[in-house]
Amino acid sequence: MSSWGCPHELDGLCQHVKQRPCDPGMKGCVLAGRVTFSNPAKNRPTKAPTPPSAKPQAPPKS
Repeated sequence: MSSWGCPHELDGLCQHVKQRPCDPGMKGCVLAGRVTFSNPAKNRPTKAPTPPSAKPQAPPKS
């Protein structure tokens, strides 16, 4: 496994989210929703695919 350093983290504080302590995956973090974390609580829930029958269909053109 590899590690990665966030470019917005400086001395343990997030420069992107109002100087809060750096917590990768927190709300407002540039990583939220883009990567998979080893802690499942930090991962966004996956969206269930919409079944084709539930999608609205356009009326036929005349």
